[in-house]
Amino acid sequence: METTTTSCAANLRNALIACAQAGQLEALLESLSRAEIELLLHEWPVFAHDHQMPPEGAWTLWLLMGGRGAGKTRAGAEWVRAAAGGGRHEGARAGRIALIGETYADVREVMVEGVSGLLAVHPKSGRPRWSPTRRRLEWDNGVVAQGFSSEDPEALRGPQFDLAWCDELAKWRYAEETFDMLQFGLRLGQKPRQLVTTTPRPVPLIKRLLGQPGTAVTHAPTRANAYNLAPGFLERIVSRYAGTRLGRQELDGELIEDRPDALWSRHALEAGRVERAPCPLRRIVIAVDPPASSGRHSDACGIVAVGLGEDGQAYVLADRSRRAVKPADWAAIAIGLWHGLDADCLVAEVNQGGEMVSEVIRGADPSVPVKTVRATRGKFSRAEPVAMLYDQGRIHHAGAFPELEDEMADFGPAGLSSGRSPDRLDALVWAVTELMLGPRAEPRVRGL
Repeated sequence: METTTTSCAANLRNALIACAQAGQLEALLESLSRAEIELLLHEWPVFAHDHQMPPEGAWTLWLLMGGRGAGKTRAGAEWVRAAAGGGRHEGARAGRIALIGETYADVREVMVEGVSGLLAVHPKSGRPRWSPTRRRLEWDNGVVAQGFSSEDPEALRGPQFDLAWCDELAKWRYAEETFDMLQFGLRLGQKPRQLVTTTPRPVPLIKRLLGQPGTAVTHAPTRANAYNLAPGFLERIVSRYAGTRLGRQELDGELIEDRPDALWSRHALEAGRVERAPCPLRRIVIAVDPPASSGRHSDACGIVAVGLGEDGQAYVLADRSRRAVKPADWAAIAIGLWHGLDADCLVAEVNQGGEMVSEVIRGADPSVPVKTVRATRGKFSRAEPVAMLYDQGRIHHAGAFPELEDEMADFGPAGLSSGRSPDRLDALVWAVTELMLGPRAEPRVRGL
């Protein structure tokens, strides 16, 4: 019976997708019987995104990290519903379930009574009874779920479970203590399991779970659930936060970390971010840090534009760094940026390519003035004075440059943690050095 029902749900889902693509969805829905409509409304696999379904494999902890509105709560509620016997996609039925949120209010208002919570995902005929005062859900088949708060880890001392749903773990007040107490209580059944649904933050517990044996990880950006969000929400929010640390964390579901010994912190970069550079700017420099070799597996060519304002502050305007197959490719990008911004000078490091760098650029466009620079100190030593200018609040990012900022927040005395060349950062350092730390050309005032 279970196999037949699951197969029916899969067939319905495929039919819905095919008809929607062909513009025949309305006709299909009108052709369904009452029983099929009921199945369609309450069979979660018909509607679920891939990231909302339990991963395959012998995992003991499912870590679902997603952006705001990505459907994490719905996934958690449906997983519990299935395990309690109200769905058919989880396997063996659970008996005792722990529901843990940041606070008791979160358990009640989000996990249980919320629009995507446990009461909402059940059909009326199978809905469990909810006792707010006891923080307890009871199904007719005897399954019981209890609510707990991360503010009260000791409440988990004693109860035992075979299933747990932990929501927004990255926000838990006593995360380590609460999670540890839960582990001691997961001792019922043949295969105790737990689901963690959370917007990622680089807290120690999340990082520990990511590297823990038995953890299955799924990711989901907010845009994956766009159909179920208010019209205009994504456009409005993305236009404001796309590419910023907050946006990458809260919208893309990325785990964004700082390196302890890095010259830059993400917090400081966010604090100095502006929407746009002032106009006019006194001077604009395009800096190019060419790769040591060409080809598909070469390092990227760093191409960064920085402008100097009348206020004496520097503004990062663009990062056009690319991995180019041929020198002519990155030269074309740098020249296009130079013309697009009406820049004053193009600075190119020649340690790797010697005179080839300036020759390639001049060969593509003789009108572009090229200033060659040669590194006589290590990358970290060259970057330190630039980092000091950031610390003094004298450099701002006009917009978001995620890949450049990733390099900055990961650049320490030994370079990047990956061992790769910090190409974007090198180009930034050369541009800022030309504008603020080296001999300056006579500025000319004009707008962007």
